[in-house]
Amino acid sequence: MIRVAVDAMGGDHAPRVVVEGVVQAVRQYGVEVILVGDQSQLYQELKRFTPLPNGLTIHHASEVIGMDESPAASVRKKKDSSINVAAQLVKEEKADAFFSAGNTGAVVCATTLLWRQLQKVERPGIAVVFPNRQGVTILIDAGANIDPKPQHLLQYAIMGSTYSKYILGVENPRVGLLNVGEEESKGPEFIQETHQLLQQSSLTFLGNAEGRDVFSGKYDVIVCDGFVGNVALKAVESVALTLTDFLKGELARNWITRLGALMARSAFSALKRKMDYAEYGGAPLLGVNGICIIGHGSSSVKAIKNAIRVASEFVDHQVNQHIIESIEGMNP
Repeated sequence: MIRVAVDAMGGDHAPRVVVEGVVQAVRQYGVEVILVGDQSQLYQELKRFTPLPNGLTIHHASEVIGMDESPAASVRKKKDSSINVAAQLVKEEKADAFFSAGNTGAVVCATTLLWRQLQKVERPGIAVVFPNRQGVTILIDAGANIDPKPQHLLQYAIMGSTYSKYILGVENPRVGLLNVGEEESKGPEFIQETHQLLQQSSLTFLGNAEGRDVFSGKYDVIVCDGFVGNVALKAVESVALTLTDFLKGELARNWITRLGALMARSAFSALKRKMDYAEYGGAPLLGVNGICIIGHGSSSVKAIKNAIRVASEFVDHQVNQHIIESIEGMNP
């Protein structure tokens, strides 16, 4: 049975929401979960659920890395933090995967230090799933490496394509390079060099992608550096929240708009499901020698549950082994 170590203290609403999401995941997906964190708080939270499903255990960790703490410094200083302890359980093969909705930088730092990278992978990357007009698009990197080299971006394309194929079911993922225009001559020098590497690869590379293409459905995988990717991610989140607030305000403006909203309720519900990040669970950190899923700090119960599902699918489909084979095939 698949075992997932969960940072129970990570996130804006931890441990309450994390524990509830874990309980639902264990009941629905039949995985084993090790809740890592302050055992007194976790036992108290688990009292809300009776009977408890089989497959839930607690592993005590006496420290917590806050969302605003320096990633590298906190990982080194707080050895008994829930992030460090959960990552260590995977290293010791007491768990098959690790999930955290806590400090993203600390998660990347801890897993990279403890696990190292996969064979021939030079830098890990965070892969975020966005809905598009036809299905979903993977954006990689969303913040793990803000100063990459062209070779790193090529590897992101390989890893993103592998994840798209084995987890999302896209047989021949189409790859784009995020840039300010479609022409090969656009963008800074390292982007132009990356373009050449991608053209020479065996990937299905369709050329430069612009910001609007994240949602167009033209690409299955869009590659960028972590600085640009994180800015894009935060901008999209802001736009989604703002549009939702605008829509709610307009629909509640008078009785006619409220009636229209009532009549279109099913359409709005379908749209909400498609745009809801909780449906996709979390973002995999690709390239590390282990399985790590990173959740949004404000992850809901549903997001936690689905993140654990994603972790178990990652294990089932042996994605890391496929990444190693793909990169070795690209770089004999």
